[in-house]
Amino acid sequence: MAEKNQNTNDTEGMTVQEAGQKGVEALREKYGPDAMSQVGRKGGETRREELGPEGYSELGHKGGQRVKELIEEGKEAEGGNA
Repeated sequence: MAEKNQNTNDTEGMTVQEAGQKGVEALREKYGPDAMSQVGRKGGETRREELGPEGYSELGHKGGQRVKELIEEGKEAEGGNA
């Protein structure tokens, strides 16, 4: 019988979330605990440059509206008056 290849891809059978978490852990090990904040900051700056001031403002507004919706949904789920 053939032996299982020891060099198989570790991400096989993994969810996207699990693979992402594994990537985050690898970055932290390689670059230190502040790596993700630096990556996020750089990505945010790039996105701001792509969208410009108006687009970035609109993006923030959409995010705020979504948070508002989630809060309302949470209140309704708890049986509170929204």
